[in-house]
Amino acid sequence: MKVALIHDWLTGTRGGEKCLESFCELFPQADLYSLVYVPYKVSPAIRRMNVKISWIDRLPGSKNYFRYLLPLFPSTVETFALDGYDLILSSSHCVAKGIFPHRALHVSYVHAPMRYVWDRRDDYFLGGASWAQRAGLALCRPYLQRWDVRSAGRVDRFIANSRNVATKIQNLYGRSAQVIYPPVDVERFRPGSEPGSYYLIVSALVPYKRIDIAVDAFNAIKLPLKVAGDGPLRRALERRAKSNIQFLGWVDDRNLAELYARCEALIFPGEEDFGIVPLEAQASGRPVIGLAQGGLLETVIGLDGPAGTEAPTGVFFAAPSAASLIAALEVYQKRRGEFCPEGIRRHAEGFSRERFKREIADYIRVCLSESDRGSC
Repeated sequence: MKVALIHDWLTGTRGGEKCLESFCELFPQADLYSLVYVPYKVSPAIRRMNVKISWIDRLPGSKNYFRYLLPLFPSTVETFALDGYDLILSSSHCVAKGIFPHRALHVSYVHAPMRYVWDRRDDYFLGGASWAQRAGLALCRPYLQRWDVRSAGRVDRFIANSRNVATKIQNLYGRSAQVIYPPVDVERFRPGSEPGSYYLIVSALVPYKRIDIAVDAFNAIKLPLKVAGDGPLRRALERRAKSNIQFLGWVDDRNLAELYARCEALIFPGEEDFGIVPLEAQASGRPVIGLAQGGLLETVIGLDGPAGTEAPTGVFFAAPSAASLIAALEVYQKRRGEFCPEGIRRHAEGFSRERFKREIADYIRVCLSESDRGSC
């Protein structure tokens, strides 16, 4: 069976790329299509694939500034020559789902509907864009929204990375979606023998992550906070932070696992469609203190949950504000004895990489059988 994988762009390794790695392992002989490709920034599993890239990749500076070419993305993915394939599996948070599948069965794994023109447009663009870029994006937005909705008709079956995203797919496209949670490399993370005294943030330093909330909260309560990650807001956040807050920049896998294992708790102040980082912390046996919105509600078990649920793995705060986070920290400090590292770890194991690959393979097998296109 001839298979094509589609991914929006290959310029780093985050949650979407972790899913793509599993797709590459399931279909190692597949062709992989993408708008932009930076080989040294992706994993060996992805680099081993036969990668086919668009003309955008050849533009000067495209690897750093390709996001500002967003209005060109729909017509570009439509030019991918995908005739002759039996199965197309797209991994989409922007335009990958909008390819023309020709006769192939098209299954689309959606990390989020096109964030850049729906609920996250300001978060991604307005902070670092010039007035001309903002004006251009505002003019293009209605066209991109129409294209996003129309191109959903090219997908035979949708898979959503969470119930949260499945609801968005239903509301925007009028389509149902199978929910299959993304993979977490739980074997890479292990509980430590003794947690340290610091709290931890692991995040890109961009506006929608709301690291400013955590900085303000920890400035006020003066507890130690380590921030692992980099991004355009780093300098501004460092200027805003007091001496109890330490910015570590980018951290490699080995040191990141140690940071997780030894932290008091992970702080997660922004809203994510799913969110891999909280599960990595839980795989390390550490609780999460996070905003009660988005995918976190599906991956963290709060205190005082319904009878019969698993033991708690975190504390939620209701509002995206420093005061709300401080209140949640006070609750955690009073009730930290209710959190069991082994129980938190067991909860995270339910999101393993092998579970993800098995569920994806089983679902595609059913789709192929029902579509009369053969079997995996």
